[in-house]
Amino acid sequence: MTGFELATKRTRKRQFLDEMDRVIPWPQLLALIAPHTPAGKTGRPPFPTEVMLRIHLLQQFFGHCDPAMEEALHDIPLYREFARLDAGVSCLPDESTILRFRHLPEAHELGAQILAAVNAVLAQRGLLLKTGTVVDATLIAAPSSTKNSTGTRDPQMHQTRKGNQWHFGMKAHIGVDAHSGLVHTVAGTAANIHDVTQASKLLHGQETEVFADAGYQGVDKREETQDITARWHVAMRPGKRRALDKNSPMGAVLEQLERIKASIRAKVEHPFRVIKCQFGHRKTRYRGLAKNTNQLQVMFALSNLWMVRKRILQGAVG
Repeated sequence: MTGFELATKRTRKRQFLDEMDRVIPWPQLLALIAPHTPAGKTGRPPFPTEVMLRIHLLQQFFGHCDPAMEEALHDIPLYREFARLDAGVSCLPDESTILRFRHLPEAHELGAQILAAVNAVLAQRGLLLKTGTVVDATLIAAPSSTKNSTGTRDPQMHQTRKGNQWHFGMKAHIGVDAHSGLVHTVAGTAANIHDVTQASKLLHGQETEVFADAGYQGVDKREETQDITARWHVAMRPGKRRALDKNSPMGAVLEQLERIKASIRAKVEHPFRVIKCQFGHRKTRYRGLAKNTNQLQVMFALSNLWMVRKRILQGAVG
């Protein structure tokens, strides 16, 4: 502080970063990444791992590509404050430095480990139970233009039809804790892969109940789910539900059962809302499923922290 700063309003962006700074388990994440960072024995000393990790998370929060992140660090003091880049630093990380650090979790598949580390902390706080799982998937659009250096679309993405619209991109499949709505498993596939084929990969193995929408009909009969002892609760197909005689005793009971299942399944939509609306992640940023899946795993870990941040902070104050 120079003493010449104007008194500024505590903006929503500042409050958001302050809250996330306080709930992110920095020691656990740094322990995962530190073994893979370069030693930097020659040349310019590398930036501290924590600084680069903070910049990487800023990219996830606000959707900045590497060049835009470099410019934002120069333009926005709040970002430098969050990244622990004080006024005394002689230079800021450039886009190449930011890119090289981003490649670390991609190359070493640290996304799933970051999600597991965050969930372990939440489980210790009693915020993540393991008795039930809700599974679902959402479409993430990919650039369909061929106006690029290769003249092609991403070969690992695919188009699919949903309703009367065609979409090109990938699917994010998630397994969510039925009690808290927190994500515990993430899988990425091309958009044309049917949801039901990924259901068995979204379970952690300790749940006793699994909830899914009507797109997972027949999941309990598939070969890969025969060793799963949990009970499947799959929504009735819409047409069959509309045909129920709700005035009859049995029809009324079945309708009430569908309502209960729907209220439980609704929790799976909350993480999708956070990454798409809060973090603005509506389109893939990179080419290839591996890179984008790794990014989604990190973003869902951050969405878990965002959804329970107030409970964590209240506990810290108490």
